[in-house]
Amino acid sequence: MKKYIPILILMLAIFISSSQIYEQQTIIPTLQNYLPNEPLKPLLSLLHFHYYGMEISVESRGYYYFLEFLFRKLAHFCTFGAVGLAVYFALPRLKHRVIISAVITFIFASADEIHQYFTSGRTASFQDVLLDTTGAITFLIIFICINLLIKRKSTKD
Repeated sequence: MKKYIPILILMLAIFISSSQIYEQQTIIPTLQNYLPNEPLKPLLSLLHFHYYGMEISVESRGYYYFLEFLFRKLAHFCTFGAVGLAVYFALPRLKHRVIISAVITFIFASADEIHQYFTSGRTASFQDVLLDTTGAITFLIIFICINLLIKRKSTKD
């Protein structure tokens, strides 16, 4: 049962976060406070994203909104990367454990977006599901590569 605790903690944190409206989660005032001179603005101004039918860039949305967008998407990527790893460690040693972990994380990400759809002031996005699943796959691949390197090094010694 202990092996499921990380999944439960992560999913509870995700559920609570998805239950909050944007105004409860915004970090723009904090960014304005800690980054008053808009550092890296010329570099960030080179980036443009299309998300949820809108162009997201420093030019179109402003420096702090754009920076917050990057932080929020990085949080999606890393949180569901952690979910993917937690699922992987909770599963028995199966031949296709990585694939099963990615699929289960995709299901969790889909459920999270459905939850957001029914939360006032929130929107659901399949792009976020894809980002979340990509985070899980990336974390799983990195873990497997590190694990293989460690095994290879220990067999050489």
